Amino acid sequence: MSTGGFGTGRASGRAERMERTGPEKPEEPEKGAPVARPAHPSGGAGPSGRVGPSGGPGRAGGAGTSAGLKGKGRGKGTDKSSGGGPLGLGSFSYTAADEEKRRGVRRMKTTATALLGLVAVIYVLATWAKNSGVEGWPGYVAAAAEAGMVGALADWFAVTALFRHPLGVPIPHTAIIPNKKDQLGASLGAFVGENFLSPEVVRARLGGLGIGARLGTWLADPAHADRVTAELSTALRGALTVLRDSDVQAVVGEAITRRANAAEIAPGLGKTLDQVVAEGAHHRAVDLVCARAHDWLVKHEESITDAVQGGAPGWTPRFVDRKVGHRVYRELLRFVVEMRDMPEHPARGAIDRFLRDFAADLQSDTDTRARVERLKSELLARPEVQDVIASAWSSVRSMIMAAAEDERSELRLRARASLLSLGRRLATDERLQGKLEGWIEDAAAYVVSTYRSEITSLISDTVASWDADDTSKKIEAHIGRDLQFIRINGTVVGALAGLVIYTVSHALGG
Repeated sequence: MSTGGFGTGRASGRAERMERTGPEKPEEPEKGAPVARPAHPSGGAGPSGRVGPSGGPGRAGGAGTSAGLKGKGRGKGTDKSSGGGPLGLGSFSYTAADEEKRRGVRRMKTTATALLGLVAVIYVLATWAKNSGVEGWPGYVAAAAEAGMVGALADWFAVTALFRHPLGVPIPHTAIIPNKKDQLGASLGAFVGENFLSPEVVRARLGGLGIGARLGTWLADPAHADRVTAELSTALRGALTVLRDSDVQAVVGEAITRRANAAEIAPGLGKTLDQVVAEGAHHRAVDLVCARAHDWLVKHEESITDAVQGGAPGWTPRFVDRKVGHRVYRELLRFVVEMRDMPEHPARGAIDRFLRDFAADLQSDTDTRARVERLKSELLARPEVQDVIASAWSSVRSMIMAAAEDERSELRLRARASLLSLGRRLATDERLQGKLEGWIEDAAAYVVSTYRSEITSLISDTVASWDADDTSKKIEAHIGRDLQFIRINGTVVGALAGLVIYTVSHALGG
């Protein structure tokens, strides 16, 4: 069996199919059910188990190698319509509705062919009458019928040549749709790109829609604002659900650490401390420390006296050590009490001076600032600090999820109020409308100018991925009925033209 070319493979495949199984009868699809159509003619085994046009089994094969396909230059054993081709695009489905339309096309074909047969019979009868000696009308009728046959045959050839080779004869410039499918797809994509996807066309179209006013009026409706709020909440929850906590925590932790390391904190701390001391805000902290120190001293008298005695020389008498210990304790307690109760205590003044000096050093002293930075880096590097930073995302995520799910949460109430306010402003503020419409037009113009080739390639690549035979059948199912009217009109117009020409010729010839 020959597989050297597409036409040869198709003919040999048909012959083998007839030899093995006899004439095939098409199966009627169930009402409303999609009709499974074969994909590219290929050598792979298709789902129907039929003999492929290339002589190999099946038409929808995805793995076999078809010499017929190679002859058409469509690749090696790859069925583009099944999604396995280089484009990875699936073929469109050939549905029961398409099959019903094809039945309508067949009925119109029968009508057009019957009309051709009718004028042929009329021509035969009129010619017979004329040759039998009948004068007058047989010549006019025969001329009209003859021209009608010519018109019918010419239009039949033209209509058939769009979808297949007439009578199976590979006449040049026939089977236009199957052979020129890819060029037609590229031309359609270029036409769409030039006439629909130009920035000027997009701007003109969007500018006349009044998007800003329409959107404002729509958003100003509370029901619509509620709907948008609910959809935004759903989208937010979905986004938070999809995100992996470990990934987000790593990103957040790295961002916070990098930002903290990059920013010098000593000058800021110094300014803050200087302001705190100037306003006396640190006095409460000093009061708290003094009060807590007094309470601790009261509870730990024995500990302090024992510590003093333990540090005394070994040659001193014990009672002396005890007296010294009690003396130290009482002096220490007195000092803390005076410092606690006397706002103008010298020790408090010393603390104020120390804090002011430290604040100045934080802002201007290079050594102090470097030491603070080293301490900051050491703290950030500790695992405990990193765990705290990472755990912040979990808290934020839980808070946002809870707020997004609660219709009465502050988050959703504020979002709804903002949408209503935006809608009312958009509905009345022409300046805001113009600004929004300008943004939309700029964005749309950028998209079509930057990605025009990608958008139009969707058309051309999709058409290129379709099977040529199925594409031809589907197009014929949709427009074939109107094309059969061309055949009918050609028969009628041809007959009228022939009648006129014969009448004029007869009149001029006497």
